[in-house]
Amino acid sequence: MTESVNPFKFQASRVPPPLGATEEARRYVKVRLAAAFRLVGALGLNTGVAGHLSVRDPILSAHFWVNAFGLPYASMRPEDLTLVRHSGEVVQGSPINAAAFAIHAEIHRARPDVHCVVHGHPVYGTAWAALGRRLLPINQDVCAVSEDHVLHGEASGLVVGLDEGRRIAQSLGNHKAAILLNHGLLAVGQTVDEAVWWFVLMERSCQIQLLAEAAGVPRVLPADVARGIAKEIGTPVFGWFQCQPLIAPYVAQLQ
Repeated sequence: MTESVNPFKFQASRVPPPLGATEEARRYVKVRLAAAFRLVGALGLNTGVAGHLSVRDPILSAHFWVNAFGLPYASMRPEDLTLVRHSGEVVQGSPINAAAFAIHAEIHRARPDVHCVVHGHPVYGTAWAALGRRLLPINQDVCAVSEDHVLHGEASGLVVGLDEGRRIAQSLGNHKAAILLNHGLLAVGQTVDEAVWWFVLMERSCQIQLLAEAAGVPRVLPADVARGIAKEIGTPVFGWFQCQPLIAPYVAQLQ
């Protein structure tokens, strides 16, 4: 009799490459971040000049790379990224969005395990954020985040102050994603790919729950079932793996 194979554990045997404090690692994360911008743009998850993605520098751990203010996502290149100290000083590159610093610096400072932060105002996530509720486990995919995201329940407009960025970081805690009331979505990860996948998944999950609730009252998976699914598809490695088919074409454009 053939032994059954757990498909999630089999697929998760593919893992992100280990990175050291080297120039090669720096180039790698900058290429992944630029590719992530192109992907997010292609999916229509950005809005004008709003939104930003950042990655911790592998050599200077108290610094991160982020998009310069106003550059189009669709044509982002590694050389277009700006290097910023957690203290706020632009070390290399062009000026950045004030909100990019206020949010990203505080999360990177509070979460040494986080290497990438993704924030934006996608249509469905922003609509859901106006309701002031967390997502429910109404399908298997959302289980990856249903008990690992928070509602930052403090209505906010433009986030330009460190105090507000600090409060967002405190609300996020050790979770992988946040719904920012009357604002948008935020996701984090140990890699660029992982963080981008949680952001995409949050947006898709907001869309699905909005559609389900428009049609009726969604049935919710039992808590033990949802947690069992999350153990399989809610890990950093599986988040990274899920993003590979999406991000690969844009990485290829930059190599």
